[in-house]
Amino acid sequence: MNQFTSISIVSLVLMGGALTAHAADYFDETKATTVFAFDSVSIPYSQNLRLEMRQPTRYPDNPVVKRGAPGTPDALGVQFYGSIIKEEGKYRMWYVAFDDDTENKVASSRWRAAYAESADGLNWTKPDLGLVEYKGSKNNNLVQMDGGPWGVVNLKVLKDEADTDPARRYKMTSHVYFRGQRRLGTLLPFVSANGYTWKPVTEVKSVKAELRIEDLLLPAIHFEPSGGLYQWDGMFYACGQNALNATRPYQGRVTRMYRSPDFMHWLPTQSIGFVREPQHQVLGAGRSLEGEQTHEGISVWNRGNLLLGVVGLWHGAKEWRDISIDLGFVISNDGLTFREPAHEWTFLKRGDDGAWDQGGLLQGQGFENIGDETYIYYGAWDPRHWKDAPPRGGVGIAKLPRDRFGDLVVETAGKGPGSYQLPEITSEFVTAAIPVKKGQRFFLNADGLGPEAALKIELLSTSETPLPGCTSTIQQSGFQTPVLWQEDAGDLPERIRVRVTFEGRRSTDIRFSALYMKPAR
Repeated sequence: MNQFTSISIVSLVLMGGALTAHAADYFDETKATTVFAFDSVSIPYSQNLRLEMRQPTRYPDNPVVKRGAPGTPDALGVQFYGSIIKEEGKYRMWYVAFDDDTENKVASSRWRAAYAESADGLNWTKPDLGLVEYKGSKNNNLVQMDGGPWGVVNLKVLKDEADTDPARRYKMTSHVYFRGQRRLGTLLPFVSANGYTWKPVTEVKSVKAELRIEDLLLPAIHFEPSGGLYQWDGMFYACGQNALNATRPYQGRVTRMYRSPDFMHWLPTQSIGFVREPQHQVLGAGRSLEGEQTHEGISVWNRGNLLLGVVGLWHGAKEWRDISIDLGFVISNDGLTFREPAHEWTFLKRGDDGAWDQGGLLQGQGFENIGDETYIYYGAWDPRHWKDAPPRGGVGIAKLPRDRFGDLVVETAGKGPGSYQLPEITSEFVTAAIPVKKGQRFFLNADGLGPEAALKIELLSTSETPLPGCTSTIQQSGFQTPVLWQEDAGDLPERIRVRVTFEGRRSTDIRFSALYMKPAR
């Protein structure tokens, strides 16, 4: 008997609910290989199925991190151009704080890096870190950014477990300004041993909260670099926004990435990561605010074999007062190029006038699977009044059922009165070839299953020949339902395909969200 439990279909059905993991037993999906329903690269072949994307719902007690009292470092803005990392049962957040000190004429210095934490992802506190003096006191939640009073307007944080130097274990990309002939944005990376005290990766000092042009790590162009920070295939990527011409011209802001092999030395060439379809129509000089554009790059959830991302959907106009921003959803299988699973689809719409998140939304790098839900953290900025510097709302949460961003469902368009009557067609899909490891286990994320609605899972060779014993029929809904084979599956080849068939009289009830492949512990 190998890692796959030998079990009959009859026994599988009788076990019922015992196959569904309880919330306390959920494994970390970022440690598994995931095939999502909306991933057309991982699922290139399908028949009689339709994709339905899901929009999250707002948490009713938003914002979960609010602006501070007058006179505090974040009195005028809690800007979630930030990050969240879960460590040892605690959620850690880094965000940008904007104060209400109108006497300070150095605008950049009013933007600082701040910290919050939570035990459950919902209730957040701003601990007194005792690191940075603000108005004569260190009783605040500001993190220490060595080298001077940096003006940080956007930041992203990741923990690099592979770095052998403990002083560089935490890494931050920040959007700071520099002055040449005019004030422009650029990248300044920091490293830290604990996430509280940060040091620039090079020996630089701030000049009036900004960077000298001779200290730049990237070319002297305007690049807003901290939409996202991630590692992929041995490189670090800083994802952000830029509107300069590329090899092919685009309208306005597009998503670009710069890369580094060591987080210190950043290569001067960059790539275009995501462009919305309307941006292929260039409106011409003097119209940079207009049209549909991307905003501030992509905040990334690294899922190991792929990247999920949230991007700003800029709805342009001639004047700032008419501009608004929603959030879109994208995916990447190569770590470099992103695409929309659903064309020009709004993942999360800006709030109504009068709401804390009215006018425009900001993407932060905050994605957490907690219990039966997925939390997507986001911020707010109303671009219609940007010159008046209105208060920036805080940090909010949008929720989905755990890892259910989109579903494959049975297509019924060819059935029913008045339609062209098609013969009975099997509803199924086949994946691309997927590398597997020894001891691989399989789990299903699906809903609507029951005695008359089942998913048949088959493992195939790369030439789509069924592998002996590797068939299972699942009739139990769940977020991580184990797939147990009919017979002893034996050793699997290095690469396989998976065929999933929607079966039963009530197959139209089925919603397939994801399939996970995870090595045994």
